[in-house]
Amino acid sequence: MLNRQHIDPGLYRDAMSRYAGHVQLVTTAMGELRRGVTITAACSVSDNPASVLICLNNTNPKNDIFFRSGIFALNTLGAHHQGVADAFSGRTALADDDRFASARFEMLVTGAPVLADALAAFDCRVTDIKEMPTHNVIFGEVAAVRFSEKHPALIYMDRDYHAL
Repeated sequence: MLNRQHIDPGLYRDAMSRYAGHVQLVTTAMGELRRGVTITAACSVSDNPASVLICLNNTNPKNDIFFRSGIFALNTLGAHHQGVADAFSGRTALADDDRFASARFEMLVTGAPVLADALAAFDCRVTDIKEMPTHNVIFGEVAAVRFSEKHPALIYMDRDYHAL
């Protein structure tokens, strides 16, 4: 039997704030609807088949489009994208259409919006979703990938942005 210990959520968030994460913009579209969210909870799963995973808050009803659309793009942000990260994080209180107007987006294969100058962009088809208490883990097989010029990465640590 597994012995579980309850950790206070605030204490956990404080500890995780010291965990450096690469800032990513995850986007999706379904019909005329588009949604984008700034995240750090993303990683590579495998290179064969090429796949990634993202974690999204499932208590925000606006994120439901990610769980229904079947597609997403994972856009790796550079230090020069801090304004984009802020726009899609909700820090600026912009509406979804205004968020997308803050940068240039294109489409590769799936129809998910891809940030035109992302350091790397992974255009994905959803292969699985695992529901957790507050977040869903979405697995995606990479259908297309694109790189831009090398720039310093945008990192989030200690509740602030940093360039690396």
